Amino acid sequence: MLRTYLLREADLLVTLFTRTEGKVKGVARWAKRSKRRFGGALEPLTLVRAYYEDREGQELCRLDSCDILESPLSAGLDYPRIVALEHVAEALDELLPEREANDAIFRLAVAVLQQLRSGEIWMPLTYFQLWLVRLVGFLPDLGECQACGQALNGSRAYYHALADGLMCEQHKRLASSQLAPESRALAAEMFRAPVGSFAQAASDNGVENRPGRCAAGSQYADLRRFLVQIIERHIEKKLVTASLLAKL
Repeated sequence: MLRTYLLREADLLVTLFTRTEGKVKGVARWAKRSKRRFGGALEPLTLVRAYYEDREGQELCRLDSCDILESPLSAGLDYPRIVALEHVAEALDELLPEREANDAIFRLAVAVLQQLRSGEIWMPLTYFQLWLVRLVGFLPDLGECQACGQALNGSRAYYHALADGLMCEQHKRLASSQLAPESRALAAEMFRAPVGSFAQAASDNGVENRPGRCAAGSQYADLRRFLVQIIERHIEKKLVTASLLAKL
């Protein structure tokens, strides 16, 4: 479940990301009044089994009911975790086209959400952003300068909000930001291992995300900024949740 909007007095406009049909929009009639049919199933990022019907000649399906499989409400929620969950929902909703199945992104979302429901938020968020940008085909080569083709290796690399890819010291643009070698190394590791291994590593290193305590957000923040800029450049708008994450 990605988003819900009030459509009429008791109806909701619902956006779901399904495994077999991609992003689907529909109307949940009387959802504001029918706890038996929907209950907490329409909360953002709830994993559900949805029963809906496509109607000929209409863009919106009719959502009849949902069975909850996993809910973010089943674990304790603090403000940082709520913002992280909303960020995942917003990024999926903005980037994914309607009615285009993408099993890889669906599995990515499910795996990351499982990690976000407990423990620290920053490693799962970084993993999600990195793989999402890669799977939609927007991630540039992180190992060479886009201007001259020089291998970056452990040298300094720079990115700019209005340009694709990374640049070397010689070809960086004015007002560029640096992407640290450690962040590029982390990205390479994340392409080789599941999200759970990074969440566990952060916990083993004592990096925790407790209510009201988000100092861990400074780790690899440059990589997250780089990835968010890529997303925002392609959707041609700012992500609301990105600015909230930056304040944590």
